[in-house]
Amino acid sequence: MKTRLTALILALTALTAPALAEDFRVGDLTLEQPWARASASKARAGAAYLSIINQGTRVDRLLGVSTPVAKQASLHTHLMEDGIMKMRPVKAIEVDPGAPTVLKPGGLHIMLMGLKEPLKEGTMFPLTLTFETAGTVEVRVMVQGAGAMGPHHGHGHGHSHGHGHEQGHQHGHAGPKS
Repeated sequence: MKTRLTALILALTALTAPALAEDFRVGDLTLEQPWARASASKARAGAAYLSIINQGTRVDRLLGVSTPVAKQASLHTHLMEDGIMKMRPVKAIEVDPGAPTVLKPGGLHIMLMGLKEPLKEGTMFPLTLTFETAGTVEVRVMVQGAGAMGPHHGHGHGHSHGHGHEQGHQHGHAGPKS
């Protein structure tokens, strides 16, 4: 009886626990724990985040993104302009060897516009990323709570520092307005 109860509890826990974010590889790149925040029921936009580790010796560049959950996906950054935080699209995000390129709230991110339905906490969706050298990879993005600041996981990576550059610019500064 006790064994059956333990098995039942373990099975229920596995079914109800949120899935852990995963890591993916393409070429010399490791894409760590793609995640997004849950969106409000009427929201038409969302964002996705992840860390990219370049284990090669040459800079690679994230050139584009796509997903079936939104009409459009694009690369964006936040910048301070005249004392106001604004979002701006970027053409590419450099992925330097040796240091993580972190896409996170308030920094570089993947903008999802024209959501076909709200992003619901505990669900996952596919996201395709295209890199200049490494090629194309599809990842699964885990949707966290609406106020989440990162994936809930047990890895302990803790990449809290941002790193990444817009095409032709250093230190994450955005270029001309588009």
